[in-house]
Amino acid sequence: MYQRLRAFAAMFGTIGALWAGSYYARLQPYDSVVLKAAVSAQVVDVNLSAEGKRLPAGAVLIRLDDKLDRQRLKRIRDNIAVLQEMIRINETALPLQKENLERLEENYRRIAKLSTASKTQKDSAYGAYAAAFAQYTALKEKILSLRSQLLTAQNNADTLEDTIAKKTIAPMGQYIYNIAVRAGDFVAPGTPLARTDDLRKGKLVLFLDPEDVPHATEKTVYLDGNKTEYRISKVWKVSDEKLVSSYRGEIIVDVPKEGYFSKLVKVELK
Repeated sequence: MYQRLRAFAAMFGTIGALWAGSYYARLQPYDSVVLKAAVSAQVVDVNLSAEGKRLPAGAVLIRLDDKLDRQRLKRIRDNIAVLQEMIRINETALPLQKENLERLEENYRRIAKLSTASKTQKDSAYGAYAAAFAQYTALKEKILSLRSQLLTAQNNADTLEDTIAKKTIAPMGQYIYNIAVRAGDFVAPGTPLARTDDLRKGKLVLFLDPEDVPHATEKTVYLDGNKTEYRISKVWKVSDEKLVSSYRGEIIVDVPKEGYFSKLVKVELK
């Protein structure tokens, strides 16, 4: 009977309720994620040897083509350096322009008050002052324009850096369940690249009978007949889409000593 129940549960890959408070659950990874492409690009390298293993620190799983992006980023950074130097030069000249403007303004106002100064002298002093004012204003506008260009260039650089980062897929420490692409493939945003599992914890998913739901989180959990300290951590309040008379529950458990998942576990709630 036990073997028949195990076979039945394995066939459906979920859980079959045996009797009130007793279920079979398949031990699953704590979490599974399907990695998807965030940008359009061609796949240039795939670490196929990582499939079925944990990806170590520093290892890259999938690399998308970023050659043109890096070339463009270099040009933008060079342009940023030029803009920064232009701003520095113009900001150095600004105080001198301001000082010259103040002197010419002072000279114009002094001459304007002199009754002995001719109209030509006054007009000349005003013209010099007006020209200096225009130059000073133009220099300030130029600096503001250069700063705006610099902000745009820096934003473009940030965008490219983000794009380049998204083209290197390196889910460190994750178990690589399968890889869905190969070198030479072209991917668009949303294209599945790989499935990874978080094996730091395990998860037992069981579909509770309605009579077990109200006090499920208070019950002691027995696994394969052994009493544990585990508790049902979460119970769905809406019945399952497929098992319409059952309610999904989850038990978070430690990684099995042998390190293997997907085995069937008898779960009893007492």
